[in-house]
Amino acid sequence: MDEAIQVLLDKQACTELVYRFARGLDRVDEAIIRSVFHPDGTDHHGAFKGDVDAFVAWVMPTLATMERTQHVIGNILVEVSGDRAWSEAYFVAYHDMANAAGDLIRMMVAGRYLDTFERRGGEWRIKHREFVSDWSASEPRTDMWDRSPDSPRIFGRRGREDRVFAQGFETTAQAVAA
Repeated sequence: MDEAIQVLLDKQACTELVYRFARGLDRVDEAIIRSVFHPDGTDHHGAFKGDVDAFVAWVMPTLATMERTQHVIGNILVEVSGDRAWSEAYFVAYHDMANAAGDLIRMMVAGRYLDTFERRGGEWRIKHREFVSDWSASEPRTDMWDRSPDSPRIFGRRGREDRVFAQGFETTAQAVAA
């Protein structure tokens, strides 16, 4: 295969890991989160620093304190050198939750993921991730849509009940679980 095409395929594979991680967080799906890291992968995520097992043990209860989240990924630059790659990916994450006083708020966090990827056995995964904080804010939460069961809207859901899974989208995590 042409080397330039291989580099593009490698960059795309790494980019999709960044996107898949966001899906795993927003769907609160441990299998998807694990699928983006090598088993010996590590994460330095602000208050957390450790291996992938410890990260999952920390992030799942943290996500459970939130009603919903949405991680929006942008500006992904990937550099590839053989079986190693590095990326900087910008994100804005929205977290609907209650603050310490019990008020419903939307906390917004913006930053960048700095990832080191390795290709092992032909498969790219994250070896190490650093979470860089750029800014954060919170505001009282408003929701103008009727979220009752009678609502005509289809709302995003956490877990495998979300429509993305009903649409038959295959993910690495689903393939691993099968």
